[in-house]
Amino acid sequence: MKKLFALAAALLTMSQGAGAADSGWIDLFDGKSLTGWKANENPETFNVKDGLLVVKGLKGHLYYIGSVKKHDFTDFEFEAEINTKPKANSGVYFHTVWQAGDWPSTGYEIQVNNSHGDPKRTAGLYAIDDNFDAPAKDGEWFTLNIKVQGKRIITKVNGKVIKDYTEPTNPPRPKGMEKRLLGHGTFAIQGHDPGSEVHYRKIRVKPLP
Repeated sequence: MKKLFALAAALLTMSQGAGAADSGWIDLFDGKSLTGWKANENPETFNVKDGLLVVKGLKGHLYYIGSVKKHDFTDFEFEAEINTKPKANSGVYFHTVWQAGDWPSTGYEIQVNNSHGDPKRTAGLYAIDDNFDAPAKDGEWFTLNIKVQGKRIITKVNGKVIKDYTEPTNPPRPKGMEKRLLGHGTFAIQGHDPGSEVHYRKIRVKPLP
């Protein structure tokens, strides 16, 4: 009888593991190190502490350079749990490419900001389709989800759709943001300024066919 219970438990564990694998989600951050990521200017802005990615310090960007899809994504879902501190400002870039410094000039930025002086709030497409109502509170963990498929971008916070944007043909772009367009590329997490502190965890991606 004990052997039967042990077998049943093993089969259940295998089934649960298969279900997790079948979900298609792949971790990009191991909670222990910055393996697979590379900071450009001011790398001291990005640190791992107690399983969290802590972003605090001078302006810089942390690019994903790991092996998943050879850090080159087209259609995907991206998800991260985020905790902003008061007056924090950050962002998640996608379809971007490594730059040694400055703000990424390629790809979109999804804003992470619930109380900073910049009125553009979390889950908006920065400078393209902005959100001006904070969908989360500082000091509380929330889940940011970004889905890109074809020309469509959908952002969600805690399962609620914030933006549903379809990129038009030859869209107008602000000066200096001419490459803020869909294409393909990697992700980057923004460190904005010394007064800003943001924590990230459970950073993962699901490539889409």
